[in-house]
Amino acid sequence: MDTISLLALLLSLSAAFSILNHHTLRVPVTIGVLVFSLLASLLIMVLNPLIPAYDLQALPRSVLGAINLPVALLNGALSLLLFAGAMQVNVGHLRAKLASVATLSVLGTVLAVAFLAVAAWSVFPLLGHAVPFTWCIVLGAILAPTDPVSVVGMLKRLGLPGPLQAVFAGESLFNDGVGVVIFGVTIGLATGDSQGVGVSEIVLSLCREAIGGGLLGALTGWIALYVLKRQRDPHIDLLTSLALATGTFSIANHLGMSGAIAVVVAGLCFGTSYSHSVFDAASRKELDVAWTLIDEVLNVFLFMLIGFEILEISPHLFAMLATLVVIPLSIVVRALSVLFSTLPVHLRNWERGRVLGVLTWGGLRGGISVSLALGLPPGDLRDLLLPVCYGVVVFTIVVQGLTMEWVVRRLYPPFTPSPQ
Repeated sequence: MDTISLLALLLSLSAAFSILNHHTLRVPVTIGVLVFSLLASLLIMVLNPLIPAYDLQALPRSVLGAINLPVALLNGALSLLLFAGAMQVNVGHLRAKLASVATLSVLGTVLAVAFLAVAAWSVFPLLGHAVPFTWCIVLGAILAPTDPVSVVGMLKRLGLPGPLQAVFAGESLFNDGVGVVIFGVTIGLATGDSQGVGVSEIVLSLCREAIGGGLLGALTGWIALYVLKRQRDPHIDLLTSLALATGTFSIANHLGMSGAIAVVVAGLCFGTSYSHSVFDAASRKELDVAWTLIDEVLNVFLFMLIGFEILEISPHLFAMLATLVVIPLSIVVRALSVLFSTLPVHLRNWERGRVLGVLTWGGLRGGISVSLALGLPPGDLRDLLLPVCYGVVVFTIVVQGLTMEWVVRRLYPPFTPSPQ
């Protein structure tokens, strides 16, 4: 299938699922597209054995193979999605809650990896299949980070207090980069590629990727703003911001730094007070509209592909049982990681119970977790862990995503949803 045919197919399916969602489910479009792509995939799986003359799974699998979600997202679309999400964050609120965001993103992610690894390692033998501890750490690294695509999209619909929104969005944007870095280290340990590497080397590698990526993003972001201040053309604004997002991501990866963290910091530069002197009101509005459209189109594509990826999963009894166990474990682990990571930080005027509840239930996983799971090396352990990761992602997006408004209304009674 050539590129234009592939793009036409994706756009047609996205439009069809979006229209179906609008006339039936009427849920947020990304969740609706995910649900309908899941239903279409399940229908194909049911009908395929009944029509032996035709391989109904051939076309969707060829599309998935042509796109290669892990490569397309982690080495491409992620730069645009993270940049679009970072542009929407209130930098003033984020700066005021920077300590909270930092502890949740770094310490919280590390704790989530550790807690889930220990829990899975303890529970899996009870289900009849022991999994090596190093691979349980990999599972924790895949499911620990919350997904910025899911979280930022959800925040658009909720009328949460501004500082809490900043913590929510900031954590999801930064812990994404931290999670990818931890996954890279842990998968090396699990497969034996990092044998002989000491703790100090791992810590230095993490610091280089995280701190180096942040400094690079700040540098490229301010350079872009300096260049844009000297002209007043909205088309140049858009082209420069696109170059900033993709270029920063690419340079960071080539230098051995975290491209995700670098592009988030670069995007945050566009939300600073200095950026308001760079753009006039009309230019900034056009730039925001353009990035909103880019974000929404990529989100729809991503969630539709997540739904079709179920065709790549081989269901078996252990996977189903493990998924049913890991889903509640992931929620408990999320609550514990948020609780313990914020204990050292004295947050004044924070009502801990309500904030803990919102951050726990709003810890959605998404395309990042699916892509990391799909990128596992082929083998029995991949076949065991991939369905578990996929099940947790779908549950958090559909169940937690759709009930998040109800949770917020209960925890924050004067709740008023923002207009969609």
